[in-house]
Amino acid sequence: MTFSKSPITDRSDIDLTDPQYYLSRELTWLEFNSRVLHEAMDERTPLLERLKFMGIFSSNLDEFFMVRIASIAQQIEAKVSQTTPDGRTPTEQLAVASQRVQQLVTQQHHHFETVLRPAMIQQGIYLLDYFDLNQEQCNYLQSYFEEQIFPVLTPLAVDPGHPFPYISNLSLNLAVAIVHPDTGEELFARVKVPQVLPRFIRLPTELQAIDRSHPLQANPERAQIWTGISLEQLIAHNLESLFPGMNIQDCFTFRVTRNADISVAEDEADDLLQAIEHGLRKRRKGGSTVRIEVDSVMPSHIRRMLQEELEVTAQDIYEVDGMLGLGDLMSFLALPIPELKDPPWNAIVPTVLRRLKSTDDSSNFFNLIAQKDLFFHHPYQSFPDTVERFITCAANDSKVLAIKMTLYRTTGDSHILKSLIKAAENGKQVSVLIELKARFDEQNNINLARKLEQAGVHVVYGLVGLKTHTKVVLVVRREDDKIRRYVHIGTGNYNAKTSKLYTDVGLFSCRPELGADLTDLFNYLTGYSQQKSYRKLLVSPVNTRESFDRLIDREIEHVRSGKTGRIVIKMNALVDPKMIAHLYRASQAGVSIDLIVRGMCCLRPGVPGVSENIRVISIIGRFLEHSRIYYFQNGGDAKVFIGSADWMTRNLDRRVEVITPIEDPEISSDLQEILGIMLSDNRQAWDMQSNGSYSQRRPRSGMAEQSTQQILMEMAAN
Repeated sequence: MTFSKSPITDRSDIDLTDPQYYLSRELTWLEFNSRVLHEAMDERTPLLERLKFMGIFSSNLDEFFMVRIASIAQQIEAKVSQTTPDGRTPTEQLAVASQRVQQLVTQQHHHFETVLRPAMIQQGIYLLDYFDLNQEQCNYLQSYFEEQIFPVLTPLAVDPGHPFPYISNLSLNLAVAIVHPDTGEELFARVKVPQVLPRFIRLPTELQAIDRSHPLQANPERAQIWTGISLEQLIAHNLESLFPGMNIQDCFTFRVTRNADISVAEDEADDLLQAIEHGLRKRRKGGSTVRIEVDSVMPSHIRRMLQEELEVTAQDIYEVDGMLGLGDLMSFLALPIPELKDPPWNAIVPTVLRRLKSTDDSSNFFNLIAQKDLFFHHPYQSFPDTVERFITCAANDSKVLAIKMTLYRTTGDSHILKSLIKAAENGKQVSVLIELKARFDEQNNINLARKLEQAGVHVVYGLVGLKTHTKVVLVVRREDDKIRRYVHIGTGNYNAKTSKLYTDVGLFSCRPELGADLTDLFNYLTGYSQQKSYRKLLVSPVNTRESFDRLIDREIEHVRSGKTGRIVIKMNALVDPKMIAHLYRASQAGVSIDLIVRGMCCLRPGVPGVSENIRVISIIGRFLEHSRIYYFQNGGDAKVFIGSADWMTRNLDRRVEVITPIEDPEISSDLQEILGIMLSDNRQAWDMQSNGSYSQRRPRSGMAEQSTQQILMEMAAN
């Protein structure tokens, strides 16, 4: 990485706590999701991948409402008036977030209807409206409805004898306007679109033909691949079957989002597992309504009824001109059309591991780590052949005495789970901390905990008041009458599925100080240890903040002594106001700072006198950038770290996180090269402006595209 000496700016008169120097957390998250939406709108992205990003945008927004907007709504209800670092009250936060959401949703649906649906047709993918069907197709769908859908439906009337029904979280519904044929009375009913049925119904191959005279003219050079309609349209055109003898006036789709955060009074809970299970039952029932999405043509009187019955304000209702619930578009990625997808990527088995005789050659695997620290980068290098293999070897190796591990998010069928059970069956001491409070993975983690306990694994559920977010493994092995400890410290979850989609880095080492530090950490996690210092590791909430403060101060001192100061940090989010203020002070001192922040960034780069030496980019691509890498130039003796912590207050003060120094010069150089590639990206990188907006980089005339993820795939393959 190259750098230049930056001028020193004495601006001690500037109040770095002034709200003008901070961006709204909610708005910066929405700008991140806007960049996700852009991938769905970018013609350079293959069509089915564009549908995938359209779905990811919607799913992200659902979670944003279930957690962030729900939290703000609770603050408003509690009459909280305290402002955030950007100077907004909860009411003001909700207002600006709602306005930006409506803009983005309008943009999303307009693009889907006017660009993506026609593009799908050109590729032989017909997502039809019911009126586009011919008689033969209608007849088939009529039979399909009667046999496959009608028995599942439950129409719910709303009248004095039938109270307004409970509308479950993220459910898609039909609001049906009915008139009684005898009395002329206007009635209302709700029909839930069953989530247990496919959202999109495909017509049989022999019925897929579209009339070539129809405005939806197929590409004559493209065979029809998929033709069908949405489930809600099929239900809507068969409502007479649900309300025989009544006059169906019209129906309109709507969708409800509820507060899905789980609040557990941990200090009052006798059993954390039972408390989390109780919270999950409350989530399944759903909390207060935080959003209603409605068809834009829904009449005002039906909209008012929904607003009153679901107890929301007009600000909580979002008009949608088109199909609701676009998260389901991700299902089209399963279509067997490889030319409309990203080229497949098969993670590479690292060269250093190919020489091992077999996957069971545990001694040689441990010998490799004993000789030299190993570094792996996923998904470019295979997670099963590195991390999973390490744990499998530990489970089967006769010299291994104990395995200790943290699990934040994983899958019930993972090889890691099977290996831990096998290790316990082999008589090894196996201890696993499973974080039950991992949001939206609580039930899965409860199931994993019980399965491991039944196999004899010592399971710890987490710490009261702290989430354990760190990703570490400690293996204790007896070698020649001595004990040697092997460690894995990573940035990503021990999850084989997400390892194919998320970029993460991990270190294998048997450095004694790292092993001793992890031993102390696990004693803290499983016992009553009050460990306050660590030899090498940065551990939240013990010393991470203070350690980063010292590293930043050291760069400031290098500049003041006439040298250069340089910081490059890659993380998922930068929100903590104290760390932002410290970076501002470093910029004022003349330290050159590059931040690679995928998502939320509340820092304003390029503000004269405050952050003119700070640049921020975000990289969005086929893989979710998830790794955290921290580089400090340190006067030429570079200090490089990797770990699990973003610079959010929760990661620094309210979670257990681990960050490890990289002491092997080759690995340090590799990580610096990765950062350099990202800073040079002109395809997937977005430059952040001082006002919080982003502009996507484009290659200059005559320059080739430099895509970080493409370059790293090519490097791994070679």
